[in-house]
Amino acid sequence: MDDSQVLVAGEALIDLFPATPGPIADAETLTRRAGGAPTNVAVALARLGHPPLLWARLGDDPFGDHLADVLTDNGVREELLERDPERKTAHTLVGEDEDGDQSFTFFADETATFAMQPGAVPAETLDRVEWVHVGGVTLHTEPSRSATLELMERASDRGCTVSFDPNTRADLWPEESVLVETLERALELADVVKTDRDDLSVLVDAADEDALAADLLQRGPHTVLLTRGSEGAMARASEAAPWGPAETAFGGFEVDVVETTGAGDAFVAGTIAGLLGERSLSETVRYASAVGALATTATGAMDGLPSEDDVAEIIADNA
Repeated sequence: MDDSQVLVAGEALIDLFPATPGPIADAETLTRRAGGAPTNVAVALARLGHPPLLWARLGDDPFGDHLADVLTDNGVREELLERDPERKTAHTLVGEDEDGDQSFTFFADETATFAMQPGAVPAETLDRVEWVHVGGVTLHTEPSRSATLELMERASDRGCTVSFDPNTRADLWPEESVLVETLERALELADVVKTDRDDLSVLVDAADEDALAADLLQRGPHTVLLTRGSEGAMARASEAAPWGPAETAFGGFEVDVVETTGAGDAFVAGTIAGLLGERSLSETVRYASAVGALATTATGAMDGLPSEDDVAEIIADNA
């Protein structure tokens, strides 16, 4: 039996990047990177010294083999990693749209990645973890939608802290009404939510970040973290939070940005590590911002993920 305090659940997939900057349609060569938001969170936690359990489903194919190897090499606990002999591993094309903003094209239909089944996580596993984190991409389709919500329900019933990153990809959802209904249910079950001004615009029409945080705190979570890209992050916690009530903001760190995929996932990992380490909410936002900033210093979601020493160094340098 391991001593993991965290269980992360969600998609493990392959990100394909153009070998040179620019639109994917113009790329002649693609570079493979391990990805999937929850998987990025899991690897980031492991590098920070908190190796989690990861519940994900991979195809029995070369992409699945590569992902399994990456997880092993990074020390992520694999007891809940499933292999599907009938379906393939999902992949995503990551590039730039016409405005130069990051774009994602998912190849997800009928894949092993989104064939997660309710009840797959044993009760005894939930009884020995303190924190369960899920992402929103697995909510877009069945059976992974029901599997993710069921895990959140069971984890909440057992007293785990449940965190949720909506990571809303509206193009994946067949109907907006289903998206809204599902997000509302996930927020009801979550204790901690990390998002930004745009991610939940389909659900919350907020004039500013203060209004957005206040709205989300009325929907179920006791802690809301809002990221601002290179400008840092803010957080607000209600009296129900173990570290609340509190409100804080941090302006971010200056780094040489190479590519921003996975920066938000790294921030999530820093948040979990910080709060599990009994840092204050203010200290945690600063710490998580450092993790997220360092993640942008290499191509792909994982190559720039820092160690605890890396985070300590950038915080000390910017004291």
